[in-house]
Amino acid sequence: MSVRINDVAPDFTAQSTAGEIRFHEWLGDSYGIVFSHPRDFTPVCTSEFIALSRAAERFAELNCALLAVSVDSLYAHLAWVRAIRDAFGVTVSFPIVED
Repeated sequence: MSVRINDVAPDFTAQSTAGEIRFHEWLGDSYGIVFSHPRDFTPVCTSEFIALSRAAERFAELNCALLAVSVDSLYAHLAWVRAIRDAFGVTVSFPIVED
């Protein structure tokens, strides 16, 4: 099954940095961008998360929610979010789903 832009994505339930998420319920009537990154704590992924975190309010104004996913554990995600906050003063406000 392939999902294309403007298709309704399949519903799922997953653990995230914001607790358990049931995708359709979490998304509500917003549009969503689900994006993946290969690993936590990598320089490129960290810079991308900083940029997306700084732009999160603009996405929200467009009724668009951000959701990240990677292969790392919830514990790694939580540690990485904390490290980004401590090192760069940036709060990652969107959930990161563990895979």
